[in-house]
Amino acid sequence: MIQIQRILYPTDFSDLAAHAVSYACSFAEAFNAEIHVIHVVDEAYQYWMAMGPNSLPVGPSPDEILHSAQEQMNRWKTERFAAAKRPVTAEVTVGRPFFEIIQYAKARSIDLIIMGTHGRGGLTHVLMGSVTEKVVRKSPCPVLTVRSPEHKFEMP
Repeated sequence: MIQIQRILYPTDFSDLAAHAVSYACSFAEAFNAEIHVIHVVDEAYQYWMAMGPNSLPVGPSPDEILHSAQEQMNRWKTERFAAAKRPVTAEVTVGRPFFEIIQYAKARSIDLIIMGTHGRGGLTHVLMGSVTEKVVRKSPCPVLTVRSPEHKFEMP
């Protein structure tokens, strides 16, 4: 018999990620499982205007970005998981998204990861890669990927 005690739901706060919330909640209710929500601020978020000792980052500071992400996570958790039967653990961290998701899953003995996928194909996928694909390939546990119902199928 399959035992699912801990579910990890990674989010980038997008509409596609929102679509996967219902799956996370349904599985949690069916298995009486904990839900863990994680958002990873990509460590490659800043670009430098010039190289050298006097270079300046473009955009907000790391502290501002983390603070903003934490506020967004608090709203996301409150709005999206209001009906959850068990407490929901939420965390915001900085790093490479796929790596941080895998590390979180390993460290907390996650039984199932449920995440949305953008379903990019062709050149976009080759150039950008896919956090979801990397998580699927390297995860220590099963991964359920959820695509938007409006997404059109594209032949690879």
